[in-house]
Amino acid sequence: MLKPIRLKVNGQESTVTVDPETPLLFVLNDQLGLQGPRFGCGMAQCGSCSVLMQGQVVRSCVMPVGAVGVREITTLEGIGTLEHPHPLQQAFIDEGAAQCGYCLSGVILTAKAVLDANPRASDQEMSDALGGVMCRCFAHLRMLRAIRKYAEAKKA
Repeated sequence: MLKPIRLKVNGQESTVTVDPETPLLFVLNDQLGLQGPRFGCGMAQCGSCSVLMQGQVVRSCVMPVGAVGVREITTLEGIGTLEHPHPLQQAFIDEGAAQCGYCLSGVILTAKAVLDANPRASDQEMSDALGGVMCRCFAHLRMLRAIRKYAEAKKA
């Protein structure tokens, strides 16, 4: 049964009419036109669908849109723009840390959530947090360099 559902995504309020059991990912992609979160596995295993909900990483492919409630959603598009990338996104650009870009929602948003909660997170803590995000391009070392660059600049 279709129902109107109010969402706050990237600071914008929207109302979509969908089945409340529809995965948030499909609403973000198909209804709101956002391309940051991607469909990867559909089982919350790869991280390409990651978004932030109230600052916490969630896998939007398994999150029913009806369960979001009033919690704010932030996608990769919501932290920076092409003209003004977030400093973490800029660090990825500077380090050449993205290749195909499919995993970037998972990597960047996970790193942001970890460093927002603990600006002094160790490399091991960051690696552990990123353990559930799959990158098939093998850009891990460049990604970790970019994340460390951002973390160091944030501390300064």
